[in-house]
Amino acid sequence: MQDLSLHILDLAENSARAGATLLTIELSEHTGQNRLRLQMTDNGAGMGRETLAKAADPFFTTKPGKTMGLGLPLLKEAALQAGGFFSLRGEAGRGLAVTGEFQLDHLDRPPLGDLAETIAVFRLSYPEIRLVLYRLRGEKSYSFDSGPPISGGPGKQDRFAEVLKAREWIRQQEEQLMGG
Repeated sequence: MQDLSLHILDLAENSARAGATLLTIELSEHTGQNRLRLQMTDNGAGMGRETLAKAADPFFTTKPGKTMGLGLPLLKEAALQAGGFFSLRGEAGRGLAVTGEFQLDHLDRPPLGDLAETIAVFRLSYPEIRLVLYRLRGEKSYSFDSGPPISGGPGKQDRFAEVLKAREWIRQQEEQLMGG
């Protein structure tokens, strides 16, 4: 995956498959510490101890019919290549927390990518999941909360308009965060 937003989308889709109803994404840049940290937590099915121990192995997957699972191993490798670390915590039936930390100025650190588009794609694909985003860069921050899950509420066109509005709001917040 070429940028962090694609890792975020992949992990978010894993959360959806695990039955999560709440997904929290924390993305923080600490320039003074030269660190970028991505942490995603959900309230999905989680993983037992044995599964947690194997989850970052590319030749292990829990998906039926698949022989490989690359999402977590690719994030782990990206973090390690960029002078950071990777961790996975969880329990069966109690959700999962995935953390990837990167050296901010490392040549091999993937760029953030289009975070607003990633959030929009996820919200359109999984309206039943509440998504909370916390974003920090230095002294600036913003948060986004999709609100309660959408189920049987507004029609597809209303939901689409709502997601597009949120996407533009996140883009504006990102521009302000980056000093633009």
